[in-house]
Amino acid sequence: MDRRDILELSLAELETWCAERRVARYRAGQVTAWLYQRGVRDFHEMTNVACGLRDELAASFTIGSLTLAKVSRSSDGTQKLLLRLRDGATIESVLIPDGERLTLCVSTQVGCAMGCTFCATATLGFRRHLSRAEIVEQLLLARPLATSDDPPAEPARITNVVFMGMGEPLHNYLGTVGAIETLTASWGVDFSHRRITVSTVGLVPEMQRLLAETQAQLAVSLTSVHERTRSELMPITKKYSVAQLLAACRALPLPRRKRITFEYVLLAGINDRVDDARALARALAGIRCKVNLIPFNPFPGSTLRRSDDVTVARFQDVVRRAGVHATVRESRGPDIAAACGQLVAAEERRARRESRRACDADVIADIDAAMSS
Repeated sequence: MDRRDILELSLAELETWCAERRVARYRAGQVTAWLYQRGVRDFHEMTNVACGLRDELAASFTIGSLTLAKVSRSSDGTQKLLLRLRDGATIESVLIPDGERLTLCVSTQVGCAMGCTFCATATLGFRRHLSRAEIVEQLLLARPLATSDDPPAEPARITNVVFMGMGEPLHNYLGTVGAIETLTASWGVDFSHRRITVSTVGLVPEMQRLLAETQAQLAVSLTSVHERTRSELMPITKKYSVAQLLAACRALPLPRRKRITFEYVLLAGINDRVDDARALARALAGIRCKVNLIPFNPFPGSTLRRSDDVTVARFQDVVRRAGVHATVRESRGPDIAAACGQLVAAEERRARRESRRACDADVIADIDAAMSS
């Protein structure tokens, strides 16, 4: 019988499992404390859990399924984790230090179906959703690698989690919301909702549902307010127009001190003109928001170009002068291909090259064998 990953279960589900075996429900809380607070990977390390229950847990469940295949470390302190799933697929997580903040960027899918032209993950296509457990485990594997910059190598705590890695989080709604429950619950990782941000290309019904069912922060990848331009860059616009998306954002029931973050990837000669900045500010009028300007991070095969620093600064200034708070996201880890999907894409290209070389070697061996016979 295949064992289920225990990280898939909520506390209530684990309590039910215990009750079915006539085990006291409080034991479920002991188990989750070992899993999420202490990060154990072996049921037999749960020393305050009865020995017989530990055996039964080990017979029924696994703890996680991901393996850490590679860690790339940047000169700026950024760490990119290449994680291998049970089925052999790979995903990425990124640890990003920034002063007192240490942010973990997690993936929610293998590949992505949204097809955004400025994203390396889109070149992989969509493979599958990640489970709740596979999303949560990214944090559990990243925690031991977390260090602060000052002093170097001192253990640090991950302070923020952003759902901005591979995949569209709201396309994998159940996996994303399930992971948020485990990350924020007192029985789980016990993260503050304020420190969890979910980024979306603009799946309108799921955005509304997310804010109704969780207290996570919302980020919307906008990149252009011109219908034609955004449709070319982000095909989802053909389903939810810019007008529909912005109307939905205006109608979202935001708590008094909460605001939406709009992410805007700056692309040279496409959406980085002064007129584009003015149009952006006009379109966002009346929405409680901030804008995160993101200079494009080039990747192999893309014909898009990064806006230069002068253009980025001018764009930011125009938006700010129009009364919209705008910041520029600093590029992190360029020496380790830290942008979403780049490491997995590079690994897949390497694997294809090795496969071709192996095939060529087999062909040569067959020719040699035929000629010598």
